[in-house]
Amino acid sequence: MSLSNFNLQPDFLENKITKLIPLEEKHFEALFEAASDPLIWEQNPVKDRHTREGFSAFLEIIKTKSSFLILDKETNEIMGTTSFYDYNPEKSSVGIGYTFITRKYWGGPYNESNKKLMIDYAFQHVHSILFHVGAENFRSQKAVLKLGATKINDMTFTINGVEVPFFEYELRK
Repeated sequence: MSLSNFNLQPDFLENKITKLIPLEEKHFEALFEAASDPLIWEQNPVKDRHTREGFSAFLEIIKTKSSFLILDKETNEIMGTTSFYDYNPEKSSVGIGYTFITRKYWGGPYNESNKKLMIDYAFQHVHSILFHVGAENFRSQKAVLKLGATKINDMTFTINGVEVPFFEYELRK
């Protein structure tokens, strides 16, 4: 296991179902179109991400992460986005999050497929993967539990000046 050469944004990760490619500025319009459904964000602590202003703020945040565009491998249709973040070599951990998937791809194998790509890749470099999920985001909580993660912590993050409760989940190698 090599920690020193952990590239948090490889050129692509893919399996039979999904393909992850580095998120670029040129993807904004198509990604915003995918994100403009208010139901995607109804359980998210920041509910205005379906608006151009809200989504632009989200994209500003994820540009500082190691973010990916999630594509349907068969059709190349945009499914959403996801990111690695908070890589900590000393603790041998990395976060996976800032993820959204369009409703067309809810309930099937897609979230698990793209997370599995990231998890398998990350476990070549770290022993622990963290997920930070809003306390009211029941869909995402269910999804990370389905991946085998365990809730390890209650925490708060300050978002737009407001303290927001989150749960921290961990998946160990």
